[in-house]
Amino acid sequence: MKNIYQSLASFQQECPTIHKATKGYGYTYADLPTIFETINPLLAKHGLGFTQLIQGQQIKTILFHCESGETIESVADIPQDVSLKGMNDFQVFGSACSYIRRYQISAICGIVTDKDTDASGEQQKKPIKVVKQTINEKTFDDYILKLQDEDDSKVASFIEWAEKHTLTASQRKAINNLKK
Repeated sequence: MKNIYQSLASFQQECPTIHKATKGYGYTYADLPTIFETINPLLAKHGLGFTQLIQGQQIKTILFHCESGETIESVADIPQDVSLKGMNDFQVFGSACSYIRRYQISAICGIVTDKDTDASGEQQKKPIKVVKQTINEKTFDDYILKLQDEDDSKVASFIEWAEKHTLTASQRKAINNLKK
């Protein structure tokens, strides 16, 4: 594997950033022809080549060293049961294959397809909606009866557990009475 890694490292030193020039719906990306135009001459210069094969529900990318026959392989699943607005099944399949091929070849070659902006913006956390469960009245009443002869630690544990739920007015009143 020494040959392929040496050639790949030399290729990576020469390969420029490939700018995202193709516009999608609210985003840009480096399309396959742009990537191939940039990498193919450099791969050949360093004795490397690649192929991308559809195998069942997967795409297999193989980077190979022409002289030694050494290879590095990557396999990715093609998403199934996806629908895209305005596309038939064949168009969706073609779109998925192109998408996977772009990312696989970029990953296996270790190339950058544009300026890394992942860490440049401030992360905005989406609010997490917590839905509290309710406690069945009979279950709650059974717990209250059992707690009458229990020590304070068990009562405190029950209160902590119960307060993680949405309580009815009568359940809230019972909890407040336990706290006294």
